[in-house]
Amino acid sequence: MPEREVRISRAMLARLPFYYRTLAARARAGNTKISSAQLAASLSMDSAQVRRDLSSIGEFGRPGIGYNVPELLEALEEMLGLRNRTEAVLVGVGRLGAALFGYPGFEAYGLRIVSLFDSDPERIGAELDGALIRSVSEIPHVVRRLSIQMGIITTPPTSAQEIADMLVEAGVIAIWNFAPVSLSVPPGVMVRDEDLAAGLSYLSRHLTGTMHAARPEQE
Repeated sequence: MPEREVRISRAMLARLPFYYRTLAARARAGNTKISSAQLAASLSMDSAQVRRDLSSIGEFGRPGIGYNVPELLEALEEMLGLRNRTEAVLVGVGRLGAALFGYPGFEAYGLRIVSLFDSDPERIGAELDGALIRSVSEIPHVVRRLSIQMGIITTPPTSAQEIADMLVEAGVIAIWNFAPVSLSVPPGVMVRDEDLAAGLSYLSRHLTGTMHAARPEQE
């Protein structure tokens, strides 16, 4: 069957890793079939949305039978680029940066952080889990020498844009930004913002609303 061009939205792209994680767990448990209703329930989603998303990347589901888990996993791995190893550099080796570097789960998604950078003289030259922390001034040389295309920014917001400029100038085309600031990048460069403060605010608002709803009315 001829390959077809697959066009997906950013919203759908953000959902695909959750499908993959759930299906991978099913596969490890020895399950080879899953229905859209089961997949939707495990992710607290609408089953119609699940069917629309998965039909966009291929014809996998069968009425009354469901999805073939290994087959769907293979398609998602291809779509998400998990079969290709992505090497990245991380800039900002504070607590968050160090935690990300030490997170073992990235390997399952094909991500390997190959170099660390910081501007703090007390960190430069030190090692983290055997990896040398280099000065940010070395970013252009290292990124070009290793042909790195992805950068992870965990710096303070005041220096994030400067770091982004250095990464882009050196050839990076994808930035995972954990600094609480919007970055300006040229066309062709993708930025994924992870705003931890915004996430906390969202959860705090939910908690506040829940507590107000549970609080008995005053006479």
